[in-house]
Amino acid sequence: MRVSEGDVEVEAPDPRDGSSEGAGDAVFFNPEMELNRDLTVAVLKAYQKRADDAWTDDRPLTYLDAMTASGVRAARAAKTGYDVTAADLDPDAADLAEENLALNDVPGEVVEADANVLMHQRRFDVVDLDPFGTPMPFADAAVAGTRKLLCVTATDTAPLCGAHFDSGVRKYDCVPRNTDFHREMGLRVLISAMTRVAARRDVAAVPILSHVTRHYARTYLEVTHKATAADRALENVGFLYHCADCLYREHEHGRIAHPPEACPNCGSSRLSEAGPVWLGRVADPEFAESVAAEVSPGMGEWKRVSRLLDTLGEELDTPTYYDQHRLCKEWGAPANKLETFLDDIREAGFEASPAHYGGTCFKTDANVEEIREAAQPPLDATEE
Repeated sequence: MRVSEGDVEVEAPDPRDGSSEGAGDAVFFNPEMELNRDLTVAVLKAYQKRADDAWTDDRPLTYLDAMTASGVRAARAAKTGYDVTAADLDPDAADLAEENLALNDVPGEVVEADANVLMHQRRFDVVDLDPFGTPMPFADAAVAGTRKLLCVTATDTAPLCGAHFDSGVRKYDCVPRNTDFHREMGLRVLISAMTRVAARRDVAAVPILSHVTRHYARTYLEVTHKATAADRALENVGFLYHCADCLYREHEHGRIAHPPEACPNCGSSRLSEAGPVWLGRVADPEFAESVAAEVSPGMGEWKRVSRLLDTLGEELDTPTYYDQHRLCKEWGAPANKLETFLDDIREAGFEASPAHYGGTCFKTDANVEEIREAAQPPLDATEE
């Protein structure tokens, strides 16, 4: 069928034919990932301008769509002016990608190749790694093949978030935990894994924009090929401790964990340890603002992308988010409006912001007991 997305049209398999992404032998096209692709286009445009300001040469940035499938992502990148290479091991996918580049009258190279082999053989300014499931089997090659920006999607949220614990340990060389902030846990596990893989090659991989949406985590990592930069990136890796009873949590930088013997807030022994995870910021507010400026109404998901970027630009960079409804349930009190709740925290002298992980999620530099004390007046009034 013919599909319009952004400023391109592509031929794609009909999702109603019973096939699903990653299943069977058919070339797949996932319409549920349009937000991902819309945001990617905005990132590519913003990064292009950032590169124009930083470098003297005027050549187009090279872009690899490492697992191109239908080629829609590659075609959209080519429309932004990137020198595109679309790769896929499936000959049918390679043929379809070539057809779709021609359909949109954009230049681009299509390669029928194993992504790992190609990324070890050649280097690109931007590499886009969007596999089905975990990206980790491709992580080392992706770092080797990236000069400047590495874009990574992971759709295996259960292992990332600790719900499938053994799988998460194997794939991400990490102890993930299924906590109240499981979405952020997954994102920080992914970034940590990519950062540590990069550091083995004396490369720093630092996130400039990241988000969790629906069934996947996505991060854009700026790459610096310098050992000292890799050392600095690793300083943002550490451990998270979370109390299953009172929801208290804290974090610790470093490669050796020193978990408390009991929860400092309630004394519970049900304190879980997760790590090594990324503890630094997951998005650069200035870059998020520049990406937001590249979002246009021609994008099918432009309103949702704009809202997401607005939240990311204001979100505090402290780990981790709290869920207001989960806290109020723990306290045995109804929840008021989130903005009113956050105003109470701010009036108590703390920072607070909404978090993009969900409609009732927020970030603050207050701990769980300080949050409760700040929110106590409206909760007491409700009880009366």
